[in-house]
Parts: sequence; C-alpha cells; structure tokens
Amino acid sequence: MLFVGINPSLWSGAVGHHFARPGNRFWRVLHAAGFTERVLSPAQGTELLRRKIGITNLVNRATASADELEVAQLRRGAGRVEAKVRRYRPKVVAFVGMGAYRNAFGRPRARGGRQEEKLTGATIWVLPNPSGRTAGYQMPALTRAFRDLRRSL
Repeated sequence: MLFVGINPSLWSGAVGHHFARPGNRFWRVLHAAGFTERVLSPAQGTELLRRKIGITNLVNRATASADELEVAQLRRGAGRVEAKVRRYRPKVVAFVGMGAYRNAFGRPRARGGRQEEKLTGATIWVLPNPSGRTAGYQMPALTRAFRDLRRSL
C-alpha cells in the first residue's frame, strides 16, 4: 500500500524524512492502528518498505503550512501520484489529508474512509491528517480511521 501525505513540513524537508515534525502523530497512529509492532521514528520509515508500505507526498515542496499550497500544485501532484501508482501498483492508496485529496482530485464532497472510485486500479482511502496542527481529530479518532484501513487490507 501507499500512504500519500500532502507535502513536507519545513522540518521534514530539512531532515529528509516523512512526517518528521515533532507533534506529528503519523508514526504513533500507525503503531496504535496495528501497522507496526512499535512506534517507529521518522528516520526508521524505510522499515515500512519491508511491510510493502510506501510513503510519498502530493507536493514535494516544503512549507510551514499546507495552506500555502495552491490548488494547481495539488492537481499536478495528483498526476504525479497517479504515475507512481501506475508504476508500483499498490493495492491501496491512502491519502492522509481530506482537504488535499478533495482539491487534488476534484472531489469536493469526498468523505473519510474507503472511496468508491479507484486510482489506476488501486482502492482509495482518505484519512484525517495526523499533523499536530489538526485538532479536529484526536488520537482515538485517528486510530479508528487508520485501524479501519488496516483491517480492510
């Protein structure tokens, strides 16, 4: 499967690891949802590859906030992700960030969870953003969303 983040934070861009900003709950929620046996650090992200789990971003440009991205950048990123899905053929693509998915793929009414449409044959899931800046989803709700995905695999 492939997790697709929005874009790197300035911190992640500086250290060169996905979801690396202190306070980002991605690695904790992966463990809590049962994807990993322990909480991995961002520097240990390549361990996911052994589990056939990859990570990429819609946009590669690091910003202080995803709000700095333009819809056109997200849409171009959708094309890049589609090309990666065609190349690597994951069975599932999980977008981590509902608003970014909606804008990138022109699906303004998309809700969280499994989507009816597919991306070049891959099942699409839309998950809440685990950024510490996203207060709308606390750890129990994040864990439920990620666990639903894991159980579907």
